[in-house]
Amino acid sequence: MELVTPHIGLIFWMTLSFGIVIFILGKFAWKPIMKGLKEREDTIENALLAAERAKEEMKQLTFSNEQLMKEAKEERDVMLRDARKIRDHVIGEAKSKAEEEAKRIVENAKENIHFEKMAALTELKNEIAVLSIEIAEKIMKEDLSSSEKEKALVSKLLNEINFN
Repeated sequence: MELVTPHIGLIFWMTLSFGIVIFILGKFAWKPIMKGLKEREDTIENALLAAERAKEEMKQLTFSNEQLMKEAKEERDVMLRDARKIRDHVIGEAKSKAEEEAKRIVENAKENIHFEKMAALTELKNEIAVLSIEIAEKIMKEDLSSSEKEKALVSKLLNEINFN
């Protein structure tokens, strides 16, 4: 029961021993404990700041990556557009060269046809001239006194001529 109703002596010694413990703790333990708590608090705060900075950096990196992707897409589009222009230009040049070549071939063919036609006409004229001369020789050999004789001779000569 003494603890429930303490005496003055007990209170005095308890207070004195409590004061000594507080003094010793204050002198030797309180500063290192407070220093450790302060260091821990600083470490936690630095870790939180580092996490916040990392979060910001991640946001910036995400934004940077999106920006790079956007630039890459734009660059790809420009390259595709340029490639299409080059393709169209090459196709256009090929078409124009093909058209020029076709025109040149057609012109050469027309020219060849014209020369062959002229050669055929010349040969035909020469053949007609030779035939005319032959007919004239035969007419000269024959005596033509009447028009009936002339007609008969011409018919006869035309039948004799070999048309090739």
